[in-house]
Amino acid sequence: MRISDKKKQKIYEQILIFLYSTNPRPMFTSHIANEIARDEEFIKKLLVELKNKKLVDEIKKNPQGKDYIRRSRWKLSLNTYNFYKSNLV
Repeated sequence: MRISDKKKQKIYEQILIFLYSTNPRPMFTSHIANEIARDEEFIKKLLVELKNKKLVDEIKKNPQGKDYIRRSRWKLSLNTYNFYKSNLV
């Protein structure tokens, strides 16, 4: 099943708004998927696309500095956060 580009853009927006609302706390992929009510693999694919566009940052280490083996946390990039902050207020 294929999702149209228009619907994909709306899901991108939902992800970015959710990450903005939880900023500066990074969120795991599974938590984002639960909040958006979408499949984890699909959300991860979209997050990687957003990372390639430099809209989000991927965190691959836990707070103690150890690498995650199979998990990632995500947060808005600084430029994206500043854009949302100036336009949503």
